[in-house]
Amino acid sequence: MLLHPYLTFDGQCREAMTFYRECLGGELFFQTIGESPMADQLPPEAQVFILHASLTNGALTILASDMVADRGLEVGNAVSLMLDCSSEEEIRRLYYLLSEGGLRTHPLEQTFWGALFGNLTDKYGNHWLLHFDSTPSSPSQ
Repeated sequence: MLLHPYLTFDGQCREAMTFYRECLGGELFFQTIGESPMADQLPPEAQVFILHASLTNGALTILASDMVADRGLEVGNAVSLMLDCSSEEEIRRLYYLLSEGGLRTHPLEQTFWGALFGNLTDKYGNHWLLHFDSTPSSPSQ
């Protein structure tokens, strides 16, 4: 079983997912409303909005859309995107890139559990937790 974050934007999906690809790398796919079977059901100005987007890079998958519920977009802090990084260099690079134009809510610091950890809110209002387990692995017996 896999769990993938699915982000909802209000017309900024293409911009945000392109930004995430610049930060995280990977392959990016977009399907607009105009390219979908829903095209005839929505007004012409909605045709350019993203119905579905996916960013994949190895085991990383982020999904997104511009399809906002009738009550509107409610950005909150109930969902965070956790990145378990593979090196100190990677966590520092990603923290810097993802926080550009956003808010560095918790700077990277060594934790009591032996990890380098920090969090931020990016310029699109999404919350990111970055983690690198810096404790050396014990050799296998």
